[in-house]
Amino acid sequence: MSTIAIVGAGPQLGLAIGRRFAAEGFSVAFIARREAALRELVDVITAGGGEAAAFPADVTDRPALAAALRDAERHFGTIDVLEYSPAPSAVDMTSRPVVEASEVTVESVIPELEMYVYGGITAVQQVLPGMLERGSGTIIATTGAGSGPMIIPQVANAQIATAGLRNWLLNLNASVAQRGVYVAHVALAAAIGQGRPNSEPDVIADAYWQLHQQRTEPELFYQDMPEEQDFRLSDKFLTDAE
Repeated sequence: MSTIAIVGAGPQLGLAIGRRFAAEGFSVAFIARREAALRELVDVITAGGGEAAAFPADVTDRPALAAALRDAERHFGTIDVLEYSPAPSAVDMTSRPVVEASEVTVESVIPELEMYVYGGITAVQQVLPGMLERGSGTIIATTGAGSGPMIIPQVANAQIATAGLRNWLLNLNASVAQRGVYVAHVALAAAIGQGRPNSEPDVIADAYWQLHQQRTEPELFYQDMPEEQDFRLSDKFLTDAE
């Protein structure tokens, strides 16, 4: 049985991706900070007849993140698909608020780099060697669309980091595609679960399954945002905060 590890799993998109892959026979490893919340996600998958397990870790704690992925590999045998989609919680947004482009400081960017770039590299490098050895695997990472396709100056400190992650993933795909590993970045501009049909978690999750199946495009710009939407907190709610 194949396994997907969802890092930064939350109750909307993370769970929906887990359900979509479980429906195709995948085991699901959920990784995020709060064990109790992860157990609820596991219960949804197992109640539907799937196999899932929780591996608590904070993506900004690199040793803990690597250990959680190792534990998932030991539990399930391999990680065949990695989906990386961390997002700040409401508490995070209080302690490390978004910063407008003209007010960015080094200090405002460091926590974002820890979450998106350093955490992303840690997660990928934990599973990539095994994928390359097997000659197969999928890595998908999700950020808000301000990582590249859209310009949203109100959240510039986060976008510096998400743009760095995006750039590396696109280069990584070019580096490993001929070795059987597919890497993709999802730039997500959608108010998840806010009533628009194409922004419902299950609909978006199907796009992830299609990426994994088709293995052609290194980037998906998923856009379903009403024109009047306020983008100031976009990188908070466009992904899947716990």
